[in-house]
Amino acid sequence: MDSTETTDTAGDTPGTLPGLDLDGVGRMLVVVAHPDDAEYGISCAVAAWTQAGIDVTYLLLTRGEAGIRDLPPETCGPLRTGEQIDGCAAVGVTDVRFLDLPDGVVVADVALRREIARTIRQVRPDVVVVSAWELVVPWGLNHADHRACGIATVDAIRDADNPWVHPELAAAGLEPWKAGRLLVAGGAEPTAGVDVTGRPLERGIASLEAHRAYLAALPWHPAPRDMLTEMTTAGGRALGARNAVLFTEWAM
Repeated sequence: MDSTETTDTAGDTPGTLPGLDLDGVGRMLVVVAHPDDAEYGISCAVAAWTQAGIDVTYLLLTRGEAGIRDLPPETCGPLRTGEQIDGCAAVGVTDVRFLDLPDGVVVADVALRREIARTIRQVRPDVVVVSAWELVVPWGLNHADHRACGIATVDAIRDADNPWVHPELAAAGLEPWKAGRLLVAGGAEPTAGVDVTGRPLERGIASLEAHRAYLAALPWHPAPRDMLTEMTTAGGRALGARNAVLFTEWAM
């Protein structure tokens, strides 16, 4: 037994949600606005996916350079970039890409859709993963960049499959690609879950802990282990597992 696994039977009670079916999925693309965005739950699921042999790529719209009040952007951006790469390594992800958009003022415009569609055509994922983009989310009022990221990604998934949208991508050798499924984390009405009990949860905790400078700037922030254990325990109750991350799935 892995040292991080448990014999606790808390997950023996059937939950109300099904497990996410990823049969036949070989590649996934996670799109988020800032370093650390994926580490609040998604990364635990990513650890389970990479453990199962799925290739996962991260696309970050910014480098989070405006995310620490006491650090100027020219210092903060490279620091947070390094922390994100470390956090990705903790969950088995080595393909980490940045669009270098300005942190805090991301706009869901055609230019952003084109760049996300470009990455979709490059990576050719079966599934795209984003965070919830509603104004009101379970933890409060959502960040403007998060809202723009989600909306632009939904549109970009469709753009990537349309040969008549962004013709410059095809001219550059990037043929249309259909990512047939979208997973949204943090939504109010999840439809499926991923069991992250044991090693995936531990790796997800390590991925959030990798954001050392960012967390140090937030003295009120709960310890990553406490926070992710609580979050995934709640998800586990819905799935019938000890720990789980929940998603809303859409066919695209």
